[in-house]
Amino acid sequence: MTVTLPLQKLEEEIIQLISERGKLILENQEEAKLTMDQIEKVNDGPYDTVSIQKLFTQLDERFYSKKDTYLYSRDYQRDDTIIQVKKHWIGQGEPVKIMGPCSVESEEQVRQATADLARRGVKFIRGGAFKPRTSPYDFQGLGIDGLRMLSDAARIHDMAVVSEIMSADQIETALPYIDIIQVGSRNMQNFELLKAVGQVQKPVLLKRGLSSTMKEFKLAAEYILAEGNPNVILCERGIRTYEDATRNTLDISAVPILKQETHLPVIVDITHSTGRKDILVPTAKAALAVGADGIMAEVHPNPSVALSDAKQQMDLSEFHDFMDAIEKFEQHHSL
Repeated sequence: MTVTLPLQKLEEEIIQLISERGKLILENQEEAKLTMDQIEKVNDGPYDTVSIQKLFTQLDERFYSKKDTYLYSRDYQRDDTIIQVKKHWIGQGEPVKIMGPCSVESEEQVRQATADLARRGVKFIRGGAFKPRTSPYDFQGLGIDGLRMLSDAARIHDMAVVSEIMSADQIETALPYIDIIQVGSRNMQNFELLKAVGQVQKPVLLKRGLSSTMKEFKLAAEYILAEGNPNVILCERGIRTYEDATRNTLDISAVPILKQETHLPVIVDITHSTGRKDILVPTAKAALAVGADGIMAEVHPNPSVALSDAKQQMDLSEFHDFMDAIEKFEQHHSL
């Protein structure tokens, strides 16, 4: 006797079987294509064999296109990635400010800087403890001691710490003191480091390389995402061109392009992209106007005695003037 299932029940079972088929393909990492002859043998109608084959082909095309899609892309994830760092958020709509000295030099220096930053509502403090310098004779940073100083000062004001890690073997020691791991521009294609930070469940701020294309930049982020860490922040920090009026050339168009082609937060380092304090305010306004999720800038209590990048760091008075201008801009512009 033939048992006829109700149509709805039959359709539910078909969907379940198709789902199981997709899981098997995913687990075995292999294509599964029915030939016309195979379909013909089991097809009793009323649908013709060609129509059934087209159905499976369409299913497989969508499945494999999804599998081959880059993890950073809007095709993979339509909604923006929003990253929580302590009690703070990046990518939620309100631009963040990541500020602090180029290098951690002393406890007094970071405590003074942190206090002023916190007073103006800055939630993220940056500071270099491991410094990749062009010359081997320049100040290379205080290492772990510098991270401890930065972390201690930040904790007083409930701020999050952003600092660069230069090699995979520094990660374990540095993690207790860092809330966001920075991968610097010189290390953007240090693939072993990218894989290592991808295995850590802390946000990673990835800076664009000195002469990197946006495609290379996105693929560097893919290394981190592919290792399982979804919390990647892209940082446009200027690229090297023939122009010497600024330290680097800020590729402002990178911000809307990256926002369009990826779901990751995008911030702009206005200090390293320009190297000029006199144009930080208009540069920051431009970054925010094109949709950046935040800006990064260097602030030092006394730049004249700074051990690195003295000329491009704002002193505390300049910092407050900067914040006055940016807060006024944000109040009058719906971003």
